[in-house]
Amino acid sequence: MLPYFRRAETRDEGGNAYRGGSGPLQTRYGSLENPLHAAWLAAGKEAGYPLTDDINGFQQEGFGRFDMTVGRGQRCSAAVAYLHPARSRPNLTVLSGSLATRILLEGGRAVGVEFHRGGALHTVRARREVIVSGGPINSPQLLKLSGIGPAAELESHGIAVRHALPGVGENLQDHLEFYFQMACREPVSLYSVMNPLAKGWIGARWLLTRTGLGATNHFETGGFIRSRAGVRYPDIQYHFLPLAVAYDGSSGASEHGFQAHVGPMRTNSRGWVRLRSADPRDPPRILFNYLSTPEDMQEMRACVRLTREIFAQPAFARWRGREIQPGEGVTGDADIDAFVRRHVESAYHPCGTCRMGGVDDAMAVVDPETRVRGLEGLRVVDSSIMPSVTTGNLNAPTIMLAEKAADHILGRPMLERATVDWYEAPDWRSAQR
Repeated sequence: MLPYFRRAETRDEGGNAYRGGSGPLQTRYGSLENPLHAAWLAAGKEAGYPLTDDINGFQQEGFGRFDMTVGRGQRCSAAVAYLHPARSRPNLTVLSGSLATRILLEGGRAVGVEFHRGGALHTVRARREVIVSGGPINSPQLLKLSGIGPAAELESHGIAVRHALPGVGENLQDHLEFYFQMACREPVSLYSVMNPLAKGWIGARWLLTRTGLGATNHFETGGFIRSRAGVRYPDIQYHFLPLAVAYDGSSGASEHGFQAHVGPMRTNSRGWVRLRSADPRDPPRILFNYLSTPEDMQEMRACVRLTREIFAQPAFARWRGREIQPGEGVTGDADIDAFVRRHVESAYHPCGTCRMGGVDDAMAVVDPETRVRGLEGLRVVDSSIMPSVTTGNLNAPTIMLAEKAADHILGRPMLERATVDWYEAPDWRSAQR
């Protein structure tokens, strides 16, 4: 996978054996101007964890700077990196405001797509292949609406089974996280700029120069640690934010504070995406099945206790106020479990519902070249094909798998396998840090 990560990326600090220097996706680090970022890194070290120069390089484990997909001061989305430069190509037509309703099949081959647009039903024919990239919710829904999926489910909605594949829509996974929030004793957090005048200045500076607080996502530091001894590589991720606020905007900051977004990386819980009806306009039924295993709850408890320990380090002594949440009284397993169930949120990393697998995997939906098993001319290329959720955010891995899928689609030889070293804690079997 590493050669495809490198091919996708242009890193602001330059490429190396682990990082790309000439790809479409722009990445960079933040300025770390806020002193709370330095306190976070120092506290991690004081708590006994390593510091790492690059969590996407040789050593993921530890505390360090976090990359942002930002170029020239603005978000470098997949659309900015890939679609916008291709918009002028004569062989590309983008039809927004469209709803794909069915993949057209003739025998065992996909030959086109049916879609609604402008109040009418349209069809397009494929000369070579149909590539489904609807994401982990819509891709399995579209396959099922086309008669591709678990036979009993399709028949229950009156959909003719064109190709029985029991794994379509199963194996849904996601990352969960909660905010561990602390009050800040000095006015150094981003709360200082959470007023209309400051926001206006930030916006004006960004519009004129693409610099300043408007050119960062503010998650400039973080970390990856192991939850307990016997875990070979990190299973807990941190994003540090010098502000105490709801990530989704549901509630604003009310005082100076800071927080760590924390959650387990490799959930054991599995959910599903299933049809509500045969009507493509009906949203599917979705069950993430969060926190349904004892192991998942055990890791969440570790997230609370280990984060509390980090914030208790001397590096935060100057800044540390009261614990806003979970709250100092939340210490026992039952209390922690109740807090987690009330406050845990999705990190918006769904995947796995059209998972990749070998011929011996009865629940696999696509083969190692992203082709839907048992059909011709049909591929799925999005995070739904991941067999298991990645140890970290899904944006870069999804772009990476699309880069590799492009070589399969075009019939090009694969990039040469990378042979680089990677860090493993020497005492992981016996020590948590």
